[in-house]
Amino acid sequence: MFDGGLASLATARVHGVNSEQSRPDRDAAEAAAQAAAARDAGTGNQPLEERRGERMRGPVMLRGDQAEGAGTTDQRLLDSRGPSDWVHTDPWRVQRIQAEFVEGFGALSELPRAVSVFGSARTKRDHPQYATAQRIGAALAQEGFAVITGGGPGTMEAANRGAKEADGLSVGLGIELPFEQGMNQWVDLGVNFRYFFVRKTMFVKYSQAFVCLPGGFGTLDELFESLTLVQTKKVTKFPVVLFGTEYWGGLVDWIRSSVAAAGNISGSDLDLIHLTDDVEDMISVVHDAYKAWEEVH
Repeated sequence: MFDGGLASLATARVHGVNSEQSRPDRDAAEAAAQAAAARDAGTGNQPLEERRGERMRGPVMLRGDQAEGAGTTDQRLLDSRGPSDWVHTDPWRVQRIQAEFVEGFGALSELPRAVSVFGSARTKRDHPQYATAQRIGAALAQEGFAVITGGGPGTMEAANRGAKEADGLSVGLGIELPFEQGMNQWVDLGVNFRYFFVRKTMFVKYSQAFVCLPGGFGTLDELFESLTLVQTKKVTKFPVVLFGTEYWGGLVDWIRSSVAAAGNISGSDLDLIHLTDDVEDMISVVHDAYKAWEEVH
């Protein structure tokens, strides 16, 4: 009755007090009054003081204790004084990880055939190993392969430099570390990652082979992860070349005499590793593997 009376009063005012208005003005005023009556009816005819404990959060209605201190979505978005702990929670990390995958796939999806080259970030520019990595990068570029490295200094820089100076595509996949320099100057296409496992996915997904020069734990990590992926057939036709018989020979001997001898890998698993000192031999292995990959795909 209360709301109906308001509607009647509003209508009477339109036709009575405002009777001097033109017909279009009267029609507009009457429509406004009817809309106000409809809004009042939508609140369930509750007095205003009874509706103050009700709050809408988007499509969600909150009443009673749920409505207290709810604020609005825009308010929470724009209020910079709130706590920042939420950026370190796992749900937020999942979004960040997803964004890194999207960024990596988007940046690298149109790469030509490519080979990843690994090695120590500590290799000095006047060290013979630097020149070797530079020759490897150049040889791969001349054969039409993009060269992917971790984007850092040392052996990675040398391989990128060799590829770029041979007019090839030089790619760097960097990683956030507390102690290593940023992307080297010879990288044409660089992507930096926060998470190692996202970066590793990019190395494997966009490479047709791995070439490992002498390096430390990071190189060993990439080496054994790639061997595991090939052994378990997560990737196929993917050669792993160890370049430098003097450096890697002892490791290969240990794998043969200890790991394989103890039955922890099969004899055929040793065939997954190709040990060489010759750039042309390395190129031949990469070409054969890529040809086999093309036949499958």
